[in-house]
Amino acid sequence: MPLSIRAIPVLSDNYAWLLHDEATGQTAIVDPGEAAPIQKTLKELGLGLDLILLTHHHSDHIDGARTLRDTYKSRIVGPKADVHRLPPLDQAVEDGDTLALGNSTAQVLAVPGHTSGHIAYYFTAPPALFCGDTLFSLGCGRLFEGTPEQMFTSLHRFDTLPDETLVCCGHEYTLGNAAFALHADPHNTALQARVKDVKALRAAGQPTLPSTLGLERQTNPFLRAKNSVEFAKLRREKDTF
Repeated sequence: MPLSIRAIPVLSDNYAWLLHDEATGQTAIVDPGEAAPIQKTLKELGLGLDLILLTHHHSDHIDGARTLRDTYKSRIVGPKADVHRLPPLDQAVEDGDTLALGNSTAQVLAVPGHTSGHIAYYFTAPPALFCGDTLFSLGCGRLFEGTPEQMFTSLHRFDTLPDETLVCCGHEYTLGNAAFALHADPHNTALQARVKDVKALRAAGQPTLPSTLGLERQTNPFLRAKNSVEFAKLRREKDTF
């Protein structure tokens, strides 16, 4: 049985991602920026919480972790490179490690750029990428601690993943990213169609996520950059757009 995936809105524009392994009943949350909305959802669904998965150290991705751990006796998993600036970890992971959630298995990918220790989790059934603030729909994360070359390399860690991979990122930034994407790639008809869909979703109060890697490969200017020099130019333009 596959993993079920649900976005939980937290804070002003973050998503925490609730994962439930249907076969075993085990449950995880990715990047809990606050605890209360997650506790509410778990109560409504009648679920406990086994794992808390952290992608990076920013407060809007970790501030609910301690409360959730104390409430549900969950185990916290996060990047080994950031262990000094995360809540106490029960399991520190790094590139190439695997992680089990019931019968589901995730591969850990190191994706520095937004932060130096950023990681992503990739589950295979269904294919789903929990990429924090590395890849956004129609965008990518700001380079707070890394270089354009690092981020370009990190984004292309995802090249081997299938087009149908769900992109489960950390923020509802798609509509804001769309304006710059159209500026950078104005003649892209797939992008134009995506922006139309995004506007309709947001007007209806619906999330634009998850996206898919196939869609991002067609529409995201940062994924479509031919090399790190072109990527760096786009990132500088986006920072002041």
